[in-house]
Amino acid sequence: MLNTRGKCFLIAGSWSSTSSSCSCPTCCWLGTSAASFSAPVPIPVSSCRLLENGTKNCCQHQCFYYLLLVLFFTGIITKSNHASLMKIYAYDGALFQKGIRCPTCDMEKPARSKHCRFCNVCVHRFDHHCVWVNNCIGAFNARYFFFYLFTLTVTAATIAIITAAFLIQVVLLTNMLHGSYIDDQGQEQAVEIRFLIQHLFLTFPRIVFMLGFVILLTLLLGAYCCFNLYLALTNQTSNEWHKSRRSGCSHHPTLQPCDRQVVYKNIYSKGVWMNLKEIFKPPTVLEKEKKT
Repeated sequence: MLNTRGKCFLIAGSWSSTSSSCSCPTCCWLGTSAASFSAPVPIPVSSCRLLENGTKNCCQHQCFYYLLLVLFFTGIITKSNHASLMKIYAYDGALFQKGIRCPTCDMEKPARSKHCRFCNVCVHRFDHHCVWVNNCIGAFNARYFFFYLFTLTVTAATIAIITAAFLIQVVLLTNMLHGSYIDDQGQEQAVEIRFLIQHLFLTFPRIVFMLGFVILLTLLLGAYCCFNLYLALTNQTSNEWHKSRRSGCSHHPTLQPCDRQVVYKNIYSKGVWMNLKEIFKPPTVLEKEKKT
């Protein structure tokens, strides 16, 4: 990489640097992967520095929130805290019925709780069991899971942006859009988007493949992040969202099925701001008693 007039130059097959050149991992990988391109590709130093600092901060936050999710208390219901957790939420009579006991833990299930078959414990405000952190997402670590998911999305989007910027610089530098090619019939054709993508893939296969993968990853993570934000804004958990969409008007196994569907009403939603507050500051028994 060379630095001239505030721009970093990725050089095919080599990596030379000056004191002001960028050293972010993504740009280094792009430079070493562009072995078949003979001309230097200019990328502004400010963009490289922004990427370097942004990805570094995101990775640090990812590690921090990952450790919190792995090690932090999720809200396991025990004999000692069972009585206090029973007072946090009221039973809605649809998804959560009063008097139902957990046969494994031998305790009455508090509202919004669920027994996790992987961890073999009952979890307060159970959302789901995350296989990536090997822990349950409950009342006391839901905020960490959201931040972890958000930082993953931002990191993937940042890498996708800088990779796309590199390929766009290649196209502009070589003036590909104003070029032409000879087709199978020997006719001269103007460069189309399909041909341009094919040419970039043949020239930079690893870079284009990574861009496609990171874009797909960004879309998946972004969609899941938006879904979790929707659940937070409406004060639902993944478990409750799934159960509320099951067929049948009754969610209690001992009740007789009805002939018509009943629309589920979420009694736990208290407005957008109060719902968000409950995620980032879970209610306690003392707060519940003060309100009453």
